[in-house]
Amino acid sequence: MTTQQLTPGPDAPDHDAPVHAAPDGSVPGPSTAGSATAGSNAAGSAGAGPTALDPSSAALSPTVRTTPTRGRNRQVDERDRLMALLSDALIVHLGVVAGAYPVVLPTAFGVDPAGPDDGGTLYLHGSVAAGWLAPALEQDVCVTVTELDGLVLARTGFHHSMNYRSAVVIGRPRMVTDHEERRRALDLIVDHMVPGRAATLRPATRKELVATVVIALPLAEASMKQRTGGATLEPGDLELDGWAGVVPVSRTASSPVTEDYVADPVPELVLRRAAELSGDSER
Repeated sequence: MTTQQLTPGPDAPDHDAPVHAAPDGSVPGPSTAGSATAGSNAAGSAGAGPTALDPSSAALSPTVRTTPTRGRNRQVDERDRLMALLSDALIVHLGVVAGAYPVVLPTAFGVDPAGPDDGGTLYLHGSVAAGWLAPALEQDVCVTVTELDGLVLARTGFHHSMNYRSAVVIGRPRMVTDHEERRRALDLIVDHMVPGRAATLRPATRKELVATVVIALPLAEASMKQRTGGATLEPGDLELDGWAGVVPVSRTASSPVTEDYVADPVPELVLRRAAELSGDSER
């Protein structure tokens, strides 16, 4: 499974790479210290000890599946930059083959860089009745995340592009069954939307927990690309007419809107989060 190209030209954020499986079905990767093979994951609950792969120092792209085959000048090798991208993003897309066809689902998420899985843990949640759940636990899945930073407009259509940060994570998820890890994972998902929010809410009820499934995906097998700057120039482009440049793109948030049935003022942490999402951290 590969990411969809976002641009028509050669600057597209393409993470496509060939897969060469070994006779036992595993996918080999470069012999790199601290690397993990496809689908690796450490069993256990939150706080189960150090991960096999230190997310603060290990390089990305430890396997063939997540080593880019084109546009390597966009490749990001530092794992802390992946964590920064996941911190900035609000939505990831989960790709899974459900029966006879693939589906790609947008979803909220939470991240524990020091989680119990190799390379840290990405937590996703859904309904126990979700059709994608069983297939996701029986095979490797692909999670993608993209932040758009600008529209790059060249003097030729071929070199129109986008400035972006994008990542692909491939691996075999596990269902989170440990009670404390499930609660912590759900809190992380809430806090990813508004940091500190979970502590202000009542604990999840038994009924809510029974209706909710949490899955954990190792962050060991991942790749990231980033594009910055202006348009690519070919010989002769400077002699052409027409405007070229970059339209910066940023996310913004409006002031929080209180529900009609709420008499309380907007919490400071919500106001702070809205300001952060608008690029105004002075609040």
